[in-house]
Amino acid sequence: MALCPTQHHPLSSFFLSPPSNSKYAGNAAITTVPLDLPRIRAGHSRFRCSAGQTGFFSKLGRLIKEKAKSDVDKLFSGFSKTRDNLAVVDELLLYWNLSETDRVLDELEEALLVADFGPKITVKIVECLREDIYAGKLKSGSEIKDALKRSVLELLTTKGTKTELQLGFRKPAVIMIVGVNGGGKTTSLGKLAHRLKKEGAKILMAAGDTFRAAASDQLEIWAERTGCEIVVAEKEKAKASSVLSQAVKRGKQGGFDVVLCDTSGRLHTNYSLMEELIACKNAVGKVVAGAPNEILLVLDGTTGLNMLPQAREFNEVVGVTGLILTKLDGSARGGCVVSVVDELGIPVKFVGVGEGVEDLQPFDAEAFVSAVFS
Repeated sequence: MALCPTQHHPLSSFFLSPPSNSKYAGNAAITTVPLDLPRIRAGHSRFRCSAGQTGFFSKLGRLIKEKAKSDVDKLFSGFSKTRDNLAVVDELLLYWNLSETDRVLDELEEALLVADFGPKITVKIVECLREDIYAGKLKSGSEIKDALKRSVLELLTTKGTKTELQLGFRKPAVIMIVGVNGGGKTTSLGKLAHRLKKEGAKILMAAGDTFRAAASDQLEIWAERTGCEIVVAEKEKAKASSVLSQAVKRGKQGGFDVVLCDTSGRLHTNYSLMEELIACKNAVGKVVAGAPNEILLVLDGTTGLNMLPQAREFNEVVGVTGLILTKLDGSARGGCVVSVVDELGIPVKFVGVGEGVEDLQPFDAEAFVSAVFS
């Protein structure tokens, strides 16, 4: 018989995640670095959830998603460069008239391309606008702009569904962070831990980046900053899969809600390192059925459309469930969000819009469209 929550808890629903076949890989000596901080909420240890009842995890995902709407000002400021780049759209449409339609649409197409919306999407949007204009459906500059915004929103929402975290129904939920070198994986993991911790989740970090000497130190700083515990390799050259496996075991035994697994940065063209990700995925799946619940790929927004081949390769190897786009505050390439979703059908779950601990924002398509088109 399914267990129910033994008391009212504000985080009270979940999403089911299908189990995956897995194979355990290796062992490594590890050490847990506790920070001895009190549980966030009284009674948390008495909360139990199961597949038969709405419970902790989907409410957690919804709460984080809802924060995207309340944090719209940060998203707005984070996309200021993209918005400035697209300010020409207002200029083009301000005095629009039918006789200048082709010229205006050509310049609109150029503006979207410069903002990295991508040629395929740009042509699709512009040709739809052209068709509606000549059919008499759009009769003013403001109507054209509204139609433009609707087109972008439709592209994002049609293919980029399930932008909330899907954390399953077994504790601990496991999230793996993957990506190329320098994209911001460890920083994104730390910021994500901060967000989850704020919503009452008990977080364990796993330092699975065993190649980079300073990676564990960097993650320990984030653990201290966010008040989370961390598992690191005790011996040099420990296998990443073993570290992550041991961390998930620790998470299971210690009553943690979420285990956040860092991994080594790797070029998507390096076959052996990409194979190691498969071992990491299989190792955690051996400990908790269905894990990892999320495999989040971190993509550097300053690379623009060059991120697409990276995403294709990582998705083919480990099955990416969501994207974190970082450094979008530093470039005018915010349109790449639309291109990635349209090309791969993988939802963007978070965007990095600044350097602060609060600047990893849950992605919300409507807020994004409002932020990039003034």
